[in-house]
Amino acid sequence: MSAVPTAADRLAEARELLASAPVVDGHNDLPWALREHVRYDLDKLDIAADQTGTLHTDLARLRAGGVGAQFWSVYVPARLTGDHAVSATLEQIDLVDQLLARYGTELAPALTADDMEAARAQGRIASLKGAEGGHSINNSLATLRALHALGVRYMTLTHNDNNDWADSATDEPRVGGLSAFGREVVREMNRSGVLVDLSHVAATTMRDALDTTAAPVIFSHSSARSVCDHPRNVPDDVLERLPANGGVAMATFVPKFILPAAVAWTERADANLRAHGLHHLDTTPRAMEIHRAFEAVDPRPVATVATVADHLDHMREAAGIDHIGIGGDYDGTAFTPAGLNDVAGYPNLIAELLHRGWSRADLTKLTWSNAVRVLRDAEDVARDLSSRTAPSNATIDVLDGPATPGA
Repeated sequence: MSAVPTAADRLAEARELLASAPVVDGHNDLPWALREHVRYDLDKLDIAADQTGTLHTDLARLRAGGVGAQFWSVYVPARLTGDHAVSATLEQIDLVDQLLARYGTELAPALTADDMEAARAQGRIASLKGAEGGHSINNSLATLRALHALGVRYMTLTHNDNNDWADSATDEPRVGGLSAFGREVVREMNRSGVLVDLSHVAATTMRDALDTTAAPVIFSHSSARSVCDHPRNVPDDVLERLPANGGVAMATFVPKFILPAAVAWTERADANLRAHGLHHLDTTPRAMEIHRAFEAVDPRPVATVATVADHLDHMREAAGIDHIGIGGDYDGTAFTPAGLNDVAGYPNLIAELLHRGWSRADLTKLTWSNAVRVLRDAEDVARDLSSRTAPSNATIDVLDGPATPGA
């Protein structure tokens, strides 16, 4: 009779599996964290050194976590608008390029699915760029194409606030999903080869995008709404549409999106941070000190590896094993689940899924092959569309009508 695998056995198996099928993580906010901490001065914050206690991410912990590809978020907050949003996005893109130049033995630039596979073969971490928030293009399809030329391979249609052409999950509805110009943005993303990312958007926007897109979509960092009823998560009816679309929903680790008990606590903690004059997404040392003082009085509900696994179990059931992935949101959140404290934690999640009976074939799809396939499929769509259609020069004023002053 064979021995029942122990927790140590499962963790060893998880690490062995990740050596051949490493994690493609859909979303990491290291670039913005480097802006916030040191204004992009990589000499002052060197991720070749151990940055535990300052960042969730450094090179050694990426290796320990079995990360084989990372979409680095080139995020800018919605408070930056117009040309300010565009220039800040360009700074974020430049920062990723600086990381690639500085740490080229560890990080490999990747624009295509083939690049991802080549980086894996070389033992380097494929590095892709994802723009977080459609305000980054300042209502300009030419700017969208320029971001693609600079290496951006997905764009999240909104961040926490609506933009002029799409409704956010965490703002009051304005256009009812996507406007006519918003649908044109999706079509031009398809033609250009920029994945449509539906994290952060309202459910109406998700459905409009799925009705419009010719290419697979992704959710770079969202979990299951039926497991935790938060608007940042994906409703079952949308998960159930992913097989027909070919897309991938990448489960996030952010406690306030995955643990019901954490939702109300986070609202109180965020209000406390704002009362101290800080943005509720601030993760600088001063902000974390304020959070810790608050937590001493009002203890924080703690998500665990099992919490994330519950979401993945449900997402696999609703969307199918070919349509799920992982998007931790490291360095973009103040708190992380126990056992998933930083980017070294992925083996703990894989070990938990092994314990729940997930097969190695299913885990390989979750960690690596689903994400590679969705990018490859989007490339195929872009190749076809760009051979048949010219770039769109549509404007928001023509498609949606001139903006109403004060609206």
